Amino acid sequence: MKPQGTPFENKSDTPRVIFVIWMVAFAAVFGHGMISVFAAEFRLGSPFSDHMVLQREKPVAVWGWAEAGELVTVSFAGRSKSVSSAPDGMWALELDPLSASAEPRKLTVTGRGGRGITIEDVLVGEVWLGSGQSNMEMSVGSANDFDAEKASAHLPLIRYYGEASGPAERPMPEGRGGWQVCTPESVRRFSATLYFFGREVHRELDVPVGLICSASGATQIEYWIPAEAQSFDEKTKANYDSMLRGYTSFDEAKVMAEYEAKLAAWKLAAEQAVEEKKAPPPRPTDVLAIRKRKGPPGGLYNGKIFNLIPFSLRGILWYQGESNAGNPDLYHRLLTELVTSWRALWHEELPFAWVQLPGFTAPGEAWPRMREAMLKATVLPRTGMAVTIDIGDPKNIHPTNKQEVGRRLSLWALGTVYGKHVPATSGPLPVGSSIQGNTMTVAFSQAGGGLKTKDGGSVSGFQIAGADQQWRPAVATIAGDKVVVSSAEVAAPVAVRYAWQDFPECNLYNAAGLPASPFRTDEWPAAAAPKK
Repeated sequence: MKPQGTPFENKSDTPRVIFVIWMVAFAAVFGHGMISVFAAEFRLGSPFSDHMVLQREKPVAVWGWAEAGELVTVSFAGRSKSVSSAPDGMWALELDPLSASAEPRKLTVTGRGGRGITIEDVLVGEVWLGSGQSNMEMSVGSANDFDAEKASAHLPLIRYYGEASGPAERPMPEGRGGWQVCTPESVRRFSATLYFFGREVHRELDVPVGLICSASGATQIEYWIPAEAQSFDEKTKANYDSMLRGYTSFDEAKVMAEYEAKLAAWKLAAEQAVEEKKAPPPRPTDVLAIRKRKGPPGGLYNGKIFNLIPFSLRGILWYQGESNAGNPDLYHRLLTELVTSWRALWHEELPFAWVQLPGFTAPGEAWPRMREAMLKATVLPRTGMAVTIDIGDPKNIHPTNKQEVGRRLSLWALGTVYGKHVPATSGPLPVGSSIQGNTMTVAFSQAGGGLKTKDGGSVSGFQIAGADQQWRPAVATIAGDKVVVSSAEVAAPVAVRYAWQDFPECNLYNAAGLPASPFRTDEWPAAAAPKK
């Protein structure tokens, strides 16, 4: 259960990686005349539009483009700041920290000759970025109880920004998107996890909430991390180099011809199946479409994250991992790298939380080990994790109870980021184990008033093994914030596991009603994993 080290655990590494990433960002924005072609166009960065929310109580970053050397003035809430644009036309400044305000106000930007931009209906409150793959992208319209959620979505102080850009081969300073006011008509398209999180935060804090979603389905974490961060770390460099070689050597014409041939054959087979009243065969995978959705490694960071930096945020939420289940050890390293590199780019140790993978029917031990990788990454400061082992679906990789996912993330944010009194900020997390005779005792943090079972019955989900690595069902007894585990078949135990299956039967909770995270105390190879 000891957390693994982080990619930049050597303190001397951290300044170097920050320097590398910032130099690349600088080159992308200011280098090679990338922006100069637009220099005469007077405009703001992508995240600035009507109905937006600015982050309260922190300096507010504002940026855009103008003519070279043009004096630009930004005014909001009775205060102004001015700056001259760079030789290629880009400018950036920070407004002084603002108090929360639900009053719709105007943000104005003026330049040479009186030309200007006015952003209407601007609020000040709490702003969160949500990112990841399809479970973050999944909309309120696809979540549980949509009719009821729609009817209750008269929440004009919640605003939503959907980042709509695609991947790119280099960091792109501009993207596509726009802010929307939360209404029964608009809420259908909002990220469900992000919306239900934001709704809880809004209810508890009574301030405007801005939600920025930049997600893309069926994408691996490698596409969201800056290329420089991946290639800098010797433990992820080989993986990055391999993915990059695959991208650069891709023969588009050959792949397209192969796909069209497979598609033609599939159409004939599907027609024949219909005539024979049989199920049609699966449609062939459009590899080219997948490539275009992801780009090169780092491509989604380049296209969908870079244009949001340095928009002022309170924190970041991450919901991804299903597409990386084939290599949990590497994922732990990459998740740590994602947090570290994004924080470096925002130049701030932003609070960062993620959703642990829920129960789902999957072959082998991949999903339990992915949950472990996510658990180990919580060693990073100012991070959290929503345990969702109990709200998955054995046959649906997109479970629909996103209300509870959002609520659990909000408990972490309210308790740790905002200092509010909450029953618990997480489900129980293992913090150590000991052996005494034929029993093992596991201690937990986040017991939230004491451990319990969901149904009030005996504890289920524990297994225990001796040195022979043969796993046996265990009898588990709660003792305050500890669980004592034993088996009549294991006289000398050395390791214990909990909920260590793809879709486990388990019922350990804290008094706040949050489930315990799956875990193991051993480091045995997957070949020794328990079988269902």
